This record gives sequence, structure tokens and C-alpha cells, in this order.
Amino acid sequence: MATRGKKMVERVKELMDKPEKIRNIGICAHIDHGKTTLSDNLLAGSGMISMELAGKQLFMDFDEEEQARGITINAANVSMVHEVGDEEYLINLIDTPGHVDFGGDVTRAMRAVDGAVVVVDAVEGTMPQTETVLRQALRENVKPILFINKVDRLINELKIDKKDMPMRLGKVIDHVNKLIKSMAPEHYEKDGWRLDASKGTVCFGSALYKWAISVPSAKRTGIGFNEVYEYCKANNMKELAQKSPLHAVLLDAVVHHLPNPIEAQKVRIPVIWRGDKESKVGKDLLTANPSDEVVFMVTKILTDPHAGEVAVGRLFAGTLERGQELYISGTAATNRVQSVAISMGADRVEVERIPAGNIAAVTGLKDAIVGSTASTVRDMTPFEAIKHVSEPVMTVAVEAKNMKDLPKLVEALRQVAKEDPTVKVEINEETGEHLISGMGELHLEIVTKTRITRDRGIEVVTSKPIVVYRETVSGKAGPIEGKSPNKHNRFYVHVEPLEQPVFEAIKNGDFSMNMMELDRRKLLESLGMDKEEAKGITHVYGTNVLIDMTKGIQYLKETMELIIEGMEEALKNGPLAREPAQGIKIKLVDVKLHEDAVHRGPAQVIPAVRSAIQGGILMAGPTLLEPVQKVFISVPQTQMGAAVREIQGRRGVINDIKSEGDMSIIEGQAPVAELFGFASDIRGATEGRALWNTEFLGFFPVPASMQNDIVISIRKRKGLKAEIPKPSDFLE
Repeated sequence: MATRGKKMVERVKELMDKPEKIRNIGICAHIDHGKTTLSDNLLAGSGMISMELAGKQLFMDFDEEEQARGITINAANVSMVHEVGDEEYLINLIDTPGHVDFGGDVTRAMRAVDGAVVVVDAVEGTMPQTETVLRQALRENVKPILFINKVDRLINELKIDKKDMPMRLGKVIDHVNKLIKSMAPEHYEKDGWRLDASKGTVCFGSALYKWAISVPSAKRTGIGFNEVYEYCKANNMKELAQKSPLHAVLLDAVVHHLPNPIEAQKVRIPVIWRGDKESKVGKDLLTANPSDEVVFMVTKILTDPHAGEVAVGRLFAGTLERGQELYISGTAATNRVQSVAISMGADRVEVERIPAGNIAAVTGLKDAIVGSTASTVRDMTPFEAIKHVSEPVMTVAVEAKNMKDLPKLVEALRQVAKEDPTVKVEINEETGEHLISGMGELHLEIVTKTRITRDRGIEVVTSKPIVVYRETVSGKAGPIEGKSPNKHNRFYVHVEPLEQPVFEAIKNGDFSMNMMELDRRKLLESLGMDKEEAKGITHVYGTNVLIDMTKGIQYLKETMELIIEGMEEALKNGPLAREPAQGIKIKLVDVKLHEDAVHRGPAQVIPAVRSAIQGGILMAGPTLLEPVQKVFISVPQTQMGAAVREIQGRRGVINDIKSEGDMSIIEGQAPVAELFGFASDIRGATEGRALWNTEFLGFFPVPASMQNDIVISIRKRKGLKAEIPKPSDFLE
């Protein structure tokens, strides 16, 4: 690290103890709207890298794969110092990816920050991924401000009139405000989260040419829209950047309009932590108290060739120091902190201690995974799980090219799953297959080629991608009897679809079993669930629920864990095609148990419950669901017909077509199974002039005429009997 970086570290250390001088921010936007170029500018402005290289160096894209593809794949952290007036402020910045396949990284980054700079391209306007990242920020109570980038293109490429420019930019602001109002009405109305150029919560500029303006900066420097227009017309961007530099304008807005950790945690803790706010720890969290118990949330895990695993995350309370023993949520053991550091892009700088309100990188937490809560409190209520917007929809089978690499491959797969929770890894012991599921083709390619082959030197062979399906029911069945193998225990269950509002609440994280019982019941009743059922809810697995409707049955309490295990086994691999089940409500209505504990052990209870549920699903209108993606295409009007045909030829549906100037914007949806190879086909059909992207929409029923064929093909692929299963296969 050059001397500049070293000086910066000294200044960062001095400010870490002053929470009111700290801002934790994330930069987020749609792909290619200029986030990483913007981060470079901010770093150059604070003296971390040279001004000449800013925008070309892409300091935050330090991975060679990111540089080769020209996109950000990993969220990267950096700490820097910015001066406003004579005061110094510490800014912890996370640059996040924009590609939809890496949306998980954005969600995790949002847990660590308190404010977000949403970047929008002045020419393209708000795009689907802008909406997604905004929704992720607002769900975590992270306050947004807006930076409209590439304003120079409006003037030089689109040749927009001076008087039309404010209207064009006003449209972008209105659209983002509309999104904030619909997603977080309370904050928008009461807390002043409405974006307003006159107040300075919107900045305009060009990250590539390093200049920006805002209403407050124009008052200070005298550079407003008229001057910008003249400078851009004269192509004299250099002078403009000297008179109104981007980093000064934007970081001033960050300091003035985004909250410090003390203000932010008052608003954010109630949303991300379900524990008792009146307890000692609850009060520490709400005030970011640095002097008592440590509460640290892991939002990212990196593997460093020298230091091993590094857990990066947000410290919400206490002070982290080397040698501390921390309890990791979900495990019984404690882990010893070996080092504490701050991140500087690709480098980490070790420090003695880090107080609450900062983003820290810690080594030694070997049991932590992304989303773990690490604390000095033994039974700490963990933070809410980080909810990802989309789910893995594509799978590839991976095998080692050389048999001797097999143990290394298994280890690498475990590590990849630990670092990125949006990757699901399954090792099928019957077939010996290693399956990796991810968000899309690019995501899986990065995992296999970069994380496994390049970083760990393991040559692998991957299968063609296959689609992940889900199973559910469309009707009701019951009571269904499940008998244990020794015939001494019987379980009676009803199977039916879960109410849609309840399903959505579980999926969005609005409902979980961590809530207080009374809150849980009230919420379920308000979502339309029957009072008795809401009272009996016992377990949630994925988006399926188990409800205990029995009364006064002896020995049931001690058998319940086994019943839950049987339910999970039945739903992890549904009866139709061994795909995961979702949105199913299972009601336990009666149980007959043998009085001798020996005769009601795991080997008796689990198979009985499993067969009852799987047989019940096959009697309740079993339905196969396939993942569907929204598809957005912007294309010149002359090529519109070809683009529409491409979607319709893939079992797709067109929802909307808008035209802006000579461009058409097509919104449609299509099943993931039909979208393989879409990229090259749409390029061919539109002479390479279509810009397109996709976003996960959800799982929808497969057309009835195709269901049996798809089920049989999945069963064949998995080596199961190639016929449609019947309830009698599971029930006696």
C-alpha cells in the first residue's frame, strides 16, 4: 500500500471512535450505470488513488475476472476520510454489483450500511435492477439519496435543449420518488426520505469525467446547469471537474443527508432484530454503545490465501479486539478473534480495536457463516436472517477432472457455499453427484470457473445447466393415516395449500418463528388464517408450515422434534419428482403413540410422518412449479417484432410495450427452462441492437399438458422409477 493509503489509515483510526462522524454507505444501481467508476472518483478525491487513474483503475474491481468482463461481481469495502468545512468524516463505502445474478451481494451489503447512494443513468432512466436494489435498501430501513450519472451524454449525444434538461432529469427523480413512496410510505411522508434536488438529496454529474453539481454546491461554487451545459458543449470537462469535483459534491451530500450509526440504529434495529428492545443488549444496540457487550453481524466471508477466512460485517455494539471469545449464533462453541482490520479495497489493514458503528474485517471466526451473529452474550437473540430477493433457479453437476482432486473439490464446494449463501451446494451420496444451484448462467460460470478452477486450481467438468423446480398442492386431502413400521404409532394429517398472503409474508421475512407468540398469532389472523390454526403453528420449513391441531395427547411433546424431522424429509424431496416443496400447510389432527419410548423412536416416527405427508400431497392435486423470470428488452422500433417473437417462441407472455422516442421497451415473462441460449438468439434476431435483462419473478405452475412429461424426465434424470407416483406407493 502506497504512503497515501498509510496516511489514510492513521486518519481513519482517529475517527473510528466518533460515531457521529461516521457514515456507512453502499453504492447501488442497475448494471453499467457507473457505480464502480463513481467509487474510483470518491477514492481519488479522498487521496487514496491518483486522480489521473480514477475511472480507469476500477480500484474496487480488483478481481481479474471483474476486470476481464467489465462488471462488478463482488461487493467491495473501503474506508476513507472526507472533509466538510473543517470537520473530518469517516466514510465506510461498499461498492455493490449491479448484475441480477449477484443481487445476493447487494442484499448482504445493505445489512452493513445505513445509507445508500442510488445511481441512475440519465439516458436510460430507472431500470428493473434499480427497483430491486431500492427495495432491498428500504426493506432494511437504509436511507437513499440519488446520483444521476452520465448527464454529459444528454447534452453531447442526445443533443437535448438547455430548457428541456431539467424536465428530463425531473422525470428520473419523480420515478425514483414514486418507487420510494410505494415501498416505504411512512419514511417518505414522515421522515423526509422524499428526494428533493432543492434540499440537496439529488446530485447530477458524470463519474467518467469526474464532475458533479447539486443545488447546495451551485450556491457555493457558482456552477449550475447553465455552466455545465456550456462546458459540456465546449467539451471542456477537465476545467468543470476542477471547479465542481464529483467527490466533494457527492460526499458533502452523504455527510449532510445520510444518518450516522447512532441515528440509524434507532430506526434499523427494530426491523432487523426481533429481541427484547428493553433488555440491556437491546438498549446497547439502539444506541450503538461501544463500551459493553459485542454484537457483530457477518455480511460477507472472504478467503485470504495467508490469513484464511475473513468475516466482514457490521459492528452494532461493543468494541472488537484481538483475543476476544465470541459466541456464534447457531453453534455451541466459541471462536477467538485473531485479528481485527479495516478494509481498503483488496488490502486489509490490521488495527488494535474497532468500536461500534463501524464495518470491520475479523479473522478467527471459523464457525461463522454469512448472516451469523457473533456476540459476547451467550444466548444472544440473532439478527433476522438476510432475505434474498431471488432464489436459485439453475443447477449444474460438477465433477473433478482428476479423481485425486475429489477431496479438494468437496472442500472447495463447502467453502463456496459458506462465502455466498445464494449458492446452494448438494452432495448426492447415492449418485455421487455434486450439484451447485445459483441465480443464473453467469453466476454458475463464475462459481465453477473462477472460485473453483482459478482460485483453487481444481480442474472440473460441469454438466449443462438444469432448472430447479418446486412441488406444491392445488387441493385438500385428509385425514391421511401414516403408520410406523412396527404398526404401534399412527399419525393423521390434512394437507392443503397455504394461504397466499401467509406464503408471501414468510417469503418476504415478515413472519418467522422468532417472533413473540402473540405477535405471530395476530399477524397470521390479519393475513386470513383461521384463529385455531394460527394458535397451533409449530414449525416453518421453507415456505411450508406444520400446524398442531391435536388436544391433550400423551408423549406428543417429546415426539414433536421427530415429527418435524419427518415433515422436513418429506418436503425437502417432494413425492412427485424429488424437488423441494413450497406453500403447503400440514395439519396434524390426531396421533396414537405407543407408551413405551423404545417403540416410538426416530426409526418409527420419521418414516410414518414422511409417508403420510408424501401420500397426502399426491392426493391433494400435486402440482409442479417452474421458475419464471421477468424479461425486459429495449430495442429500436424496427426490430420490435423480432424481439416479441423471441419471447413468444419460448412459452413467454408479453405484459407491456412502451415506446420512448425510436426505442420500444418490452416487458414480458418466460420460464427459465426456455431461456437457455436466449442471449445469442436475441442478438441474432435484432442484429445485436437489443439491450435486455431479466429478474426473478417466482415459481408458477407448469402447463397441465406438460406436467407429466416434465415429471417423468426429471425422474429419469435422477435415476428414479420413470412413472408418475401414486399415493399407494407411500401409504399402506
